Amino acid sequence: MRIKHLLAAATCFLAAPALAQTYAITGGTVALGDGSEPIEGGTVVIRDGRIVAAGRGVAVPAGAQTVDATGKWVTPGIVAGFSRVGLAEVDAVDASNDVRAATSPFSAAIDVAPAINPRAAAISISRAAGVTRAVVAPSTARSIFAGQGAVIDLGSDMQPITRARAFQFVEFGETGASEAGGSRAATFVLFRNALREARDIGRHSQGIGSGGGGQREPRASDQREFPLEEVPTPNNPLLGGNVSRPQDVLLTRFDAAALVPVLTGRQLLLVHVERASDILQVLGLKREFPNLRLVLVGATEGWTVAREIAASGVPVIANALVDLPASFEQLAATQSNFGRMRAAGINVAMGTINEDETRMVQVSRQNAGNLVALTKVPGATGLSWGEALASITSRPAEVMGMGGEIGSLRPGRRADVVIWDGDPLDTMSLPQLIMIDGVQEPLETRQTKLRDRYRTVVEGDLPNAYDPR
Repeated sequence: MRIKHLLAAATCFLAAPALAQTYAITGGTVALGDGSEPIEGGTVVIRDGRIVAAGRGVAVPAGAQTVDATGKWVTPGIVAGFSRVGLAEVDAVDASNDVRAATSPFSAAIDVAPAINPRAAAISISRAAGVTRAVVAPSTARSIFAGQGAVIDLGSDMQPITRARAFQFVEFGETGASEAGGSRAATFVLFRNALREARDIGRHSQGIGSGGGGQREPRASDQREFPLEEVPTPNNPLLGGNVSRPQDVLLTRFDAAALVPVLTGRQLLLVHVERASDILQVLGLKREFPNLRLVLVGATEGWTVAREIAASGVPVIANALVDLPASFEQLAATQSNFGRMRAAGINVAMGTINEDETRMVQVSRQNAGNLVALTKVPGATGLSWGEALASITSRPAEVMGMGGEIGSLRPGRRADVVIWDGDPLDTMSLPQLIMIDGVQEPLETRQTKLRDRYRTVVEGDLPNAYDPR
């Protein structure tokens, strides 16, 4: 009954358009998502789709529409730190699967943003589980470079892209070796060659150097100026017809141009790597290409070289509980990897790597809860409750250079807010209200529709097996 009252109040509370509205969620246990511990009896104030204030003792503005969240928990929405949500419906059906371009002549130039389907079943299911944003990456096909990934929202509208071309994704380790011709040595040669081709084509553009020299001040990874092919040819020194290239190049002109922002530090480079020795080799690439803004993805053996990763300042997106070696590059797997890297001072975010990245991003909440439970296991290293929540909210946002926009209930952030009926890191808890950019989102999914359709069926009056209406 209390849940019904909450939902009824929320419907009224969010009935008006989000813009030019002030809302207040009062009385709940508020978790900011920044690593701090929960605050009982807190208030969250939202205005024009942004967080104004959150915490204890926050005044409710005059005229604000309010909802009583007493007995509930209020958190930022979950940010899936690595996923492929929205890129596929059925993996085995090529027509519905845009995760990889198996026969395309392009690699680094591929941009996943046009392929995101906001009506994919996994979008609504993940949203109903409290996931409001996701980092979406393509998968490799015939090159170590998969292409450019995006940050999306999981809202019910048809405009899912929060930031297109947010990063380039590349495979090293076992997968990279396979794509490069059969060995890790070939992977590194292919990578260096690709960045040199980007350097060569970039020399025709003012301000793009060779990749050597001092470290430049990195810019935000906002690639609204790209893709380069959209720039008119007379003003596009990278793709103009006057750009001559050597005969022995391996990349298409579009692929080489797509790597120029990586070379210059304008775009993040997410590198999938698991083995400790591979991690160190990847970190060493910054000596040759000092402007690279690296993010390690996977890093199962990261805890064994945590000191070196921390010293480099490179963040990590890791699975939470890889405790068995699924491959030879994961022989040092331990469930304490995440906690040990965090204890070493590494900025670690949670993602789903080498799992079902298309449909199972919502398990990050369960994994975060398991990391809290690890603190009670003798000899293991887990996370505090606040840090565990941050690993699936603010940490992924920070890794993507968007910590000032999403991932927490700090003032100024987008109002991605979830009201839960219990502790959000308890798998028995469920969202009661979800907001993205201050707009209430539906909790209904195809699964809930099927449940409701067949939950109370009168014998002899069964619904049609298929009804086109």
